[in-house]
Parts: sequence; C-alpha cells; structure tokens
Amino acid sequence: MVSVIHSVAAQSDLEHSLQTLAEGLPQAEADRLRQAADLVREVYGDKPLGSGESVWGHALGMALIVAGLKLDADCRLAALLFAVPALRDQGLAHIEKHFGHAVVHLVDGISRLSRVRPITRNFVAHSAESSDKNPQEMKSQVEVLRKMLLAMVEDIRVVLLRLASRTQTLRYYADEPDDLRVQVARETLELYSPLANRLGVWELKWELEDLSFRFLHPAIYRQIAQQLDEKRTEREQFIAEAVKRLKAELSTVGIVNAEVYGRPKHIYSIWNKMRKKDVGFSEVYDVRALRVIVDEIKDCYTALGIVHHIWSPISKEFDDYISNPKGNDYRSLHTAVHCPDGRALEVQIRTRAMHHHAELGVAAHWRYKEGSKATPEDRYDEKIAWLRQLLTWRDEVADSSDWVKHYKQAAFDETVYILTPQGRVVDLPRGATPVDFAYRVHTDIGHRCRGAKIDGVLSPLNTPLATGQRVEIILAKHGGPSRDWLNPTLGYLNTHRARVKVRQWFAGLALEDTLAEGRAVVSRELQRMGQTSVNLDDLALRMGFAKSEDLFIDVARAKLNLRQLQVAVRGTEMPVDERVLGDMPVRRVRASDVAEKGVLIVGVGRLLTQMAGCCKPVPPDPIIGFVTRGKGVSVHRADCSNFGNMRSLFPERVIETSWGGHTDGVFAVDIVIDAHDRQGLLRDVSDILAREKINVIAVNTQSRQGHAHMSFTAEIDSIPHLNRTLTLLHTVDGVVGARRA
Repeated sequence: MVSVIHSVAAQSDLEHSLQTLAEGLPQAEADRLRQAADLVREVYGDKPLGSGESVWGHALGMALIVAGLKLDADCRLAALLFAVPALRDQGLAHIEKHFGHAVVHLVDGISRLSRVRPITRNFVAHSAESSDKNPQEMKSQVEVLRKMLLAMVEDIRVVLLRLASRTQTLRYYADEPDDLRVQVARETLELYSPLANRLGVWELKWELEDLSFRFLHPAIYRQIAQQLDEKRTEREQFIAEAVKRLKAELSTVGIVNAEVYGRPKHIYSIWNKMRKKDVGFSEVYDVRALRVIVDEIKDCYTALGIVHHIWSPISKEFDDYISNPKGNDYRSLHTAVHCPDGRALEVQIRTRAMHHHAELGVAAHWRYKEGSKATPEDRYDEKIAWLRQLLTWRDEVADSSDWVKHYKQAAFDETVYILTPQGRVVDLPRGATPVDFAYRVHTDIGHRCRGAKIDGVLSPLNTPLATGQRVEIILAKHGGPSRDWLNPTLGYLNTHRARVKVRQWFAGLALEDTLAEGRAVVSRELQRMGQTSVNLDDLALRMGFAKSEDLFIDVARAKLNLRQLQVAVRGTEMPVDERVLGDMPVRRVRASDVAEKGVLIVGVGRLLTQMAGCCKPVPPDPIIGFVTRGKGVSVHRADCSNFGNMRSLFPERVIETSWGGHTDGVFAVDIVIDAHDRQGLLRDVSDILAREKINVIAVNTQSRQGHAHMSFTAEIDSIPHLNRTLTLLHTVDGVVGARRA
C-alpha cells in the first residue's frame, strides 16, 4: 500500500516537507520543487481559500498527497502552483516560462475543473432537497456530472490532482469544523469518491468516503468505530499475519506463485453493507478480507480447501461464482471463516484471468458497488478500464509523457457536456449544435428555437458545441422549425433525435393542411346543400369513419367524392336502375362469362360493369360488386371504406364478384406522392412514369410551405408493375413517400 502523509499540520518543518515532496525524483527535479515552493510562499502569503484554509497550506498538503501517490514531478509542481493564475497577473505565462509547458497545462486543467465547482455544488445541494421527488432523474444527472469531470480534461493527472485537492480539504475540515463541510462531504460522496473508485485510486477513495461519512453521520460513524474495537494499525497487523500464514500453507501444496493480499474494510464500506443487507455489525463478515490470486482453476479449489482447513468456515457464507458465474460473467470463490480469536475473515479466490476481468472488464467492481448498469451503446466502461490500466502502467515507466499520450487516445471525446442557464448538464454527441441542444432539453424548445448564446455570445445555430460551454436558447413565442435544418450540408442538426423531431413536425403540418382542405370542401358542399346544421361527427359515423377528421382527409385525398357525401347527408338510397337489375337469380356463372375488364359477376353473364373511382381496383385485388341504377355494377376493392358504408346501408345490392381468367389491358390507379418541394421535382417524377411506360390521365399537385403533395391517376397493367414504379419513385431526391391511394 502507498504511504500517504495524512496532515499538513504534522509537517512543522518545511525542509522535511520539501524532502518528502522530492522523494523518488532526481536532484534537478527536487531543485525545481524548491523553486516553486519559494515562489508560491511569496504569492500566496496568508491568503485564505473559501473553506478558510490558507492557500499555501492547501497547496503543500495537496502536493504531499500527490507525492504519496508517486505521481511525477510535473504533478507535484502543479499542486504547489495551482492558485498562481488566480492570484498573480500573467500567472500562467510566468509558470510556463519558469517551469515549462507540461506544468502550465496541468495548472490550466485544474483551473478549468474549478470553474464547474459551483455547478456541481449547487446541483448536489439541490438534489439533497428534491431527491425524493425524482430520484432517477437526480441519479442520472449525477452520473452525467461525473462523466463531465473526466471529459473536461485532456490529462488524467488533472483528475488525480482534483481528487488530492478534495482530500486535503476534507482533512482540513476534520481539524477545523465548518458549516460548509456537510455540503462538501455530500458532493464528495456523489462525485469524487466514485471517480476515485472507478480509477482504482483506493488510497484516496477510502479517505474521501470515511471523512465525508464522518461529517454527514457523526453518531453512526462513532458507533461503528467503537464496534470495530480495535485501531486501524491492529487490523492491518491482523491481515498481515493472516496473509503470511496462508501463503506458507499454499507453498506446502505446491502453489508457490499465488498472490495473497488484503486490507481491512473502512467504516463507510461497513455501513453501506449493513444498510444494504439490513444486518447488524456482527453479521458483516468482510470487515477483514483476503484475496488469493492463482494460476489455474484447480488451484482455486485447492486454496479453498486450505482456507477451510486453517480456519472454521461460517455456515451459509460460501458462494461458488466459478461454477455459477454472475450475470456479468463475474467469477470467483467467496467464503467467510472464523479465526481462533473469534474474528471473522472473508476470503476471495480467483485466477489471474478472472481477476483481470473483474477489475478491468465488463464485471468491473465499481458498477457492482454503485448499483448501475451498462448499456450496449455506452463505451464509458471501456474508457474507465483503459484509464485504470494506464494508471497502473504509470508506475512502471520513467517518462510520464508516454502514458499521457495513451490517455489522450482514451479521452472521452465522443460526448460533449453542455450547461443550461440553470446549471443542469446535458450530454450530447460530439459535433452537436445549439439546435440539437434545444431538442435535447425539450421538443417544444427545439421547435421554437430562433437563436443561441454560447457563453453569453450570440452564435450561429450550426456552431459545434464543446464541453463546459453554457448555452442559452432564444425562443420565438410561436412557430416551428426551419426546413433548412434538415439540409445536411448546412450542419444544423447532428443528432438522430433532433432530426426525427423536425421530420415529425413537418409531417404533422402536412396532415393539418390536408385536414383544413378537406374540412373546407365539406363545409362548402354542406352550405350549398343548405345542410349547415348537420353534425359532422354523426355524418362521419354514418359513412363508416371513426371521427370527422378521417372524413375530411378522405375527401381532401379524393378517396370520397361529393356524390357520396350528398347521399349520406340526405339519407336517400343510391339510385338503382331496376330495368338493368331485373330479377337476377343468384347462381355462379361459368368461367367463360367474363365482362370486358375480366370481371366475373355471380348470376349474370354480360352485365355492364365499371371500376369504382373511389378505390380503383386492380388485379389481383380482392373485389366485390355493388348494383347501381343506370351504371350496372360498380366494382370495388373489398377493403374500400366507401363500399363498407354502402353495404351497411343496402346489403341487398351487394353482389359477389371476382377477376376472370383474362385480365389483360390497363387499369386506372391513384398514386400519391409526398415530397420536399424543389425545382424540377415534377419533371423527375414524370421521367420515372415515362420510363415505366405508364400513361398518366390526371394530375393534381399542391405545394405549401415547401411541402409538395402530388396525386396522379395512371393506367397500369398489374400490381407488380405498380409496386415496381412506387419503388422507383422513392428513389427520387426529396420524395418522402409514394403510395397507392
């Protein structure tokens, strides 16, 4: 375990502190540290921080913690110099001149993280007040804040410096109680100790958690400390003796390469387990724990047998996650035993491959501890695993620039974290614009977005955003998005969510236009008929529609003609020519009794037929006939809504109909096209129809607010011919949809 100096107050001798800071460094680097110490003592003087701690005391304490973590000379210098830019004019330039670009890079990173401190502090304070109202949203926002802290730095050492700074602040509060320390402790447990946990900086994680827990719950902290009934050093001595004995026993059976280590559980972790399992202190068996890492699976079970031979196993406290892995593929043997003096000891046994997977793979310990779940699209776990590997590797290399370079490759650069004016953090894909941000906050804000201020400066709506920027959206009272936003060359939208919302708005706009058009047609016809008092919803129901809006849409799209509307309003029967109908016996005709269009009519040989204009059937559509007066049999598609209405009113006029054996020739169909209007659109559509040798006998086009609605009546010879044409029409630039009416 790395030795960490625990109190600045204990460093009464400055010379001794400087010697501690320079441990493990060459003389040239030690001289630079002395130079930095002389500078900051002059610049800082007796100036205090917001916590009340002196700037010099905080800088020295942070530097000692960094030295205890065995970080390089640049990190130790940055810890000493962290406040120079705020307290001296041209501070960064002075640091770069005397200590180099690497140090000024770290100091600037610390300053940038300090800028988000009010945001994190305010949010954590707010979450403490409103967590009961929406705990899931608060948990999600805290997670975004953690990711933002990592994303805002280009060098992972800046995060380690921030953790060291927070640790020093909590140490100061331990000696100098202050009202602010409760808020700082809450922020630490929400943001900083989870980061230390994820990055594997155990030395700081334990201290951050225990000190924060002590400030937030002093009575519970004292109670657990008393129940431990031993000092930390005594617990560590117990672990050391258990490690020594177990290693000796493993060597006697030939397991000589085993790693055995352990550490006593800290107070905050004990309290968490008691709360999670709802048990008392006496039932927490991993207050003291060992971990055994061996080469092969068979060695795991051999080691388990030795553990149970040395110490007495505790009933129901054995779990075999090797034979029965957890859902995240975590594998290990867990057991708890009683030692001769009555103290409990937990032992975990696994192979090196299992250990690597548990610590750095998808079964990473930090997700288990925090109770969170990974998502398939979230690469955050992979980044954390890589960073932990890099932090381990840093101890093995002399030149820190090597692993810093690799860190930058693992930087969290797929996501940017943007601040709202209220201080909420919004995560977006890199390249997102203020319009993407507006739709991410709320759909209505996106629709009414007309401008944006980035860090208080009015900026174009297609400006790519960067992490840490504060964005304020300028809204219109009414209105909707611009069609230019859907043009990819203009760069207004970069997220799928925003593009979908804009398309949905314009689709709804087209539907509103259609409704307005159909409503106007129906209103004019009712006015002409002198039937303005007709209840439109009742009329729609009589005609087979669920609501009046469906009636308006069918009228606007020419699926329902005005003659049918007139009949429904007057409530009179459809005219039937009795001379044509006669007394027709119901019988099936032979296949040779075929009408001109290849339609077979049950009971009649050569009866006048016509294709219904409302649905325009084409082989092989299922069809049905309806006897009219003067026009013979009108042939409809079986699913025609108009026919369904007539059948309910006059079931006796329905006649069974089918396609005959000869269906050569052409049939009229309606083709409807919705598209973004542009110059040359009608020409390109017409070219497709001409190439397919389709004769167009009627055209109706409408264009409103950049949206084109085109209706063609065309003659085709078969359904496959129609389907092929519709497929080709979809390929025309700007076409949103092409379908048979």
